[in-house]
Amino acid sequence: MQQIINFLIKNKNGLLYVFLLTIALGLTVQSNSYHQSKYFNSTNWFAGNIYQTSSNITTYFSLEQENKTLLDENKRLRHQLFNQALEFIDSIPLDTTLSYNLITANVVKNSYSLSKNYITINAGQKQGLEQDMGVMTANGIIGIIERTSPKFSIIQSILNTKSTINAKLKNSNYFGSLVWDTKDFNTVQLTDIPRMVEIKEGDTVVTGAMSSIFPENIPIGTITDYSLNTSENSYNINISLFQDMANVKNVYIIKNENLTELNELEKGIE
Repeated sequence: MQQIINFLIKNKNGLLYVFLLTIALGLTVQSNSYHQSKYFNSTNWFAGNIYQTSSNITTYFSLEQENKTLLDENKRLRHQLFNQALEFIDSIPLDTTLSYNLITANVVKNSYSLSKNYITINAGQKQGLEQDMGVMTANGIIGIIERTSPKFSIIQSILNTKSTINAKLKNSNYFGSLVWDTKDFNTVQLTDIPRMVEIKEGDTVVTGAMSSIFPENIPIGTITDYSLNTSENSYNINISLFQDMANVKNVYIIKNENLTELNELEKGIE
């Protein structure tokens, strides 16, 4: 207490000046509309900036939750989209042969500069993931699950020389095999398209109907150029991917609920 009293006595002139200045400013603002306007504008500006900064900080720390909310909403919408086409043909309700569900996950490791690239995600057997499930992003497909553990899964990327996925030309429905020649991590190739098919640069390529892993018509990319393979009488087509394979963060795993039954049926034929 004595230290406070000593401080006040020592700085009495300065404190008195600040006190009188505050009173003078208050009287000036009260008696003059111009000064009142400037004061309130300055106060609002200062308070507004504080609130904006606080809001930005809060928003930044809530981005993870917002991102999860968006993923869940997209998962629900895509689930409806994938299964809607299976329920009706020419507006006639059908018993669904295939039923797709989606599971969300995040990428923890991604390679794209090797000849055989893989992607690791933070979801596995505990989330219901199994081998041969298709994986996509909001922009397009990225690969197929090759191996799982309780908490993680490894995806064989479409940037892998072992990868072969059924794909088709959206405009004509002619289908072929989606492969990768290792030259560019954002460009893959569509092969086995017959030479009689009309092809144009800019045409869209999507997943085909000859696969039980991916639903039909998931976007893949657009045609950048093509050449005729005379020995096989078909085209080699370069596809620019919609998904930047060097920047994969959030993914959807596509679970075909009837895949096991289909595989067992096909094994019986073999």
